[in-house]
Amino acid sequence: MRALDTNVLVHAEIVTSPFHETARALLRDLAEGPAPWAIPWPCVYEFLRVVTHPRVYHPPMPIPVALGDLRAILGSPSLVVLAETPRHADVMMSIVEASGVTGNLIHDAHIAALCVEHGVSELVTGDRDFARFPGIRTVNPFA
Repeated sequence: MRALDTNVLVHAEIVTSPFHETARALLRDLAEGPAPWAIPWPCVYEFLRVVTHPRVYHPPMPIPVALGDLRAILGSPSLVVLAETPRHADVMMSIVEASGVTGNLIHDAHIAALCVEHGVSELVTGDRDFARFPGIRTVNPFA
């Protein structure tokens, strides 16, 4: 199963992004395809934080628009939204210990732990920081 990171969702949403078409096509193919694919819950919240933030986008996306687009994404019948399982604490601690990350990278460790917990084979992301985490293969669709 493939999972999408926040940056893919943001690029798919923001039409002025240089990666918009690539991200949009990837998201459309996954959402309309029969194969299971995933988004970790933290990426859903981070997507909303980024696209509606006035210091990131001027003007920011209105929350009703962002929520409407998110509702359409979450409506994909093949989507699995990744949440913590009873073994999350053990997986998270293992990921953090093995990677040695601290500070802001703990958020990425959370996403990586969710992917590992759910058997995600590939995290699609433009963020090279995910290469630090064992047990998750990353693919950059923008490279």
